[in-house]
Amino acid sequence: QFLFVVTFSTFLLCCVDYDVLFATRPLNHSLVPERAKVTLPDAVLPAPQCARRLRGSGWLLFLLVLAGAVWLGRRAAPSDTGAMHYWAAPRCPAPTPVPLPQEELCNHSWQSVQARLLALQRRQPLCVPRRELTELDIHHRILRFRNYTVAMVNKSLLPVRFRLPLLGPVVFLTRGLQFNLELLLFRGPAALFQNTWSLRPQVKRAGARRALARGLARAAVLLGVANLALCPCVLGWRLLLAFFSYAEGLKRAPGSLGARRWSLYARHYLRHFNELGHELRARLGRGHAPATRYMDSFSSPLLAVLARHVGFFAGSVLAVLIVLTVYDEDVLTVQHILTAITLLGLVVTVARSFIPDEHAVWCPEQLLQRVLAHVHYLPEHWQGRAGRAETRAEMAQLFQYKAVFILEELLSPLVTPLILIFAFPPRALDIVDFFRNFTVEVAGVGDICSFAQLDVRHHGNPQWLSEGHTEAPPERQAEHGKTELSLMRFALSNPRWRPPPPARRFLGHLQAQVTRDAATAPPPRHLLAEGPLAASLFSEDSALAVSGGASGGLGVFGVPSPPD
Repeated sequence: QFLFVVTFSTFLLCCVDYDVLFATRPLNHSLVPERAKVTLPDAVLPAPQCARRLRGSGWLLFLLVLAGAVWLGRRAAPSDTGAMHYWAAPRCPAPTPVPLPQEELCNHSWQSVQARLLALQRRQPLCVPRRELTELDIHHRILRFRNYTVAMVNKSLLPVRFRLPLLGPVVFLTRGLQFNLELLLFRGPAALFQNTWSLRPQVKRAGARRALARGLARAAVLLGVANLALCPCVLGWRLLLAFFSYAEGLKRAPGSLGARRWSLYARHYLRHFNELGHELRARLGRGHAPATRYMDSFSSPLLAVLARHVGFFAGSVLAVLIVLTVYDEDVLTVQHILTAITLLGLVVTVARSFIPDEHAVWCPEQLLQRVLAHVHYLPEHWQGRAGRAETRAEMAQLFQYKAVFILEELLSPLVTPLILIFAFPPRALDIVDFFRNFTVEVAGVGDICSFAQLDVRHHGNPQWLSEGHTEAPPERQAEHGKTELSLMRFALSNPRWRPPPPARRFLGHLQAQVTRDAATAPPPRHLLAEGPLAASLFSEDSALAVSGGASGGLGVFGVPSPPD
């Protein structure tokens, strides 16, 4: 895509005769008198003339050289994949590939591949210091940096949440900002990691914390200045990429910009520790439909009336133009008639998106419970407030419009330098302390985030079913019960994993409580739930629905507030 966008943009700038294309200059047909119409080849300049125009543009040559350097740098940079992380550590030499034919790879689940790898470790040790690897070790190596990022988002250390005048609370995390933060913390020359598996030794010394924080803050400012210097080039690239990526889709389906997607911030906020990318995508994919229904349940009556009228007016004019073109195709030759038809179709589509479904029943509490059953994490203060506009606004930060996502990516080259220069340095000391306090070294694995060990004794929250199982002070506890929920998910996804004794006791306590809750549930409720009447009474569309009544698993994973 990068090479195509650069090449195609250069062709459009240097090799197209727009005077001929727009018919502002008549084409000389004396050489071919029988052809009177202008064709596309007529508007393309010959190769020598195109080369002369390219050589005569110094700024374009500079941009091409810069683009070539960026492309070569991207090819030379290591990719952020689990394989690179797994093979990077010197403690474990490059393993013999797990024998799976390429054509059969798509038929194997991750669990089967992982089982083969563990069996291979027992037969032919891949990791020298360890005779046996566990499922948790493999996840630690693949998700080393990702677990740190998820933990920092959970502890609100990264500068991604702001309060702006007139706008209020704002979340801003784009792919460009994420790349710069990873470069600053994990991969750059001034990063806290000296390689892909271990921190710099001075990071683990408390006496060097202030010097490290000053160096990290200085590196953030320098990186922000570099981003600011490259801002015009990056912004131009983002505009071109957005145009080539979304223009055709916008013309074909104008309503696609009104579709929603999980934001990049949500993919960190809602991610469990040690959750692989495909597992996260599957879980959020299951929550996409109920989240869409929840967000669509909010509507403004005034806006709906306005949208109906605007849609009616635009649709009437569009219908007349379509009838005229069907009656006589020469209408299409009228200047800007296609533009008018396209814009009117866009207006009609956008207007319809603001008109609510007249058959929908407004029951936000049940819809939000459906969302919670899949995403597992929602702020506690949302409980009982699902119908509030404030809750919907906060949910929109996690589940944003596609148009908002595109706008944030376009603004990223302008906003990212400001965040690196002004917002990151004040948090440098806290980030250095976080890496020192929440890093443990595991033989054969390297330095990992201690939260990723799923240790409820050191990072558990007493309010989340860890009463008597945790010794963690408040500052060492994960927020929103992430340690407990991550442990439950990992144990369910890896049934052969043997957890350590504290985690085993916690899981046993959890299983016993779920069994007691199931045994003490009212029998009429179970009998009623089996019939079609209950399917109507307790559906998310019904105002009579009981909280959590029809959403299996809410008692384990999806609770707005910590359970008793």
